[in-house]
Amino acid sequence: MQVIPAIDIKGGRCVRLYQGDYERETVFSDSPLDAAARWVGDGASRLHVVDLDGAKAGAPVNIGIVGDIASSVPTPVQLGGGIRTLDTAKEAISQGVNRVVVGSAAVEGPGQVEEMCRCLGAESVVVSVDARDEYVVVRGWTKRSRLLTSELVKRIEALGVLRFVYTDVARDGTLTEPNFRAIEDLAGRTQLKMLVAGGISSLGHLVKMSEIGVEAAIVGTAVYTGAIDLREAIVAIEGPKNSTV
Repeated sequence: MQVIPAIDIKGGRCVRLYQGDYERETVFSDSPLDAAARWVGDGASRLHVVDLDGAKAGAPVNIGIVGDIASSVPTPVQLGGGIRTLDTAKEAISQGVNRVVVGSAAVEGPGQVEEMCRCLGAESVVVSVDARDEYVVVRGWTKRSRLLTSELVKRIEALGVLRFVYTDVARDGTLTEPNFRAIEDLAGRTQLKMLVAGGISSLGHLVKMSEIGVEAAIVGTAVYTGAIDLREAIVAIEGPKNSTV
């Protein structure tokens, strides 16, 4: 399993939100580039970048900063937040992004996701399955849909998608624990590769997810606060040499 640090950008700064609430943010760095350099220096073999402003606006806002990150580090960068059309996905790829992470479009415009997979290649597309009380939330986690997470996972299998990110929004940024019940349930329902975010706060959580068969764990608040030492976690979970997902 791969351990991937998250870099969430809002207002040009590196922040973390509590349960996805835009009014409850903690700024951890004024420079997302510095954060990227720090995590790569600690051994990260991939970075998960989220344009929070873009997620709320419906189109990438901090794409320039994302491009600077991608060009400044040797590791692959995946980007989520406001990518809802093939054109915005292409723009992200042109900025050096290795994968685009698509959330709202998978619910509101699945044809766009299918087109992205066909035009960009399925390895370049990840669907974000963001849940609150088992229902999918969209538009920067501000709107609840009528779709259950399990239903969305079943739907995206038919679109040519290879992997998805599951996030329990209620646990994101809380340093509690992941929703292991939901993770195990989803893992048992699909052959898609699964990345998990939300509530990860200890090495033990990472070990348990690795045992479940999760492809990658995305860690945010825990590595910024020191609850998890990223360098130690990567060595413990991935081994001395980083793997590539």
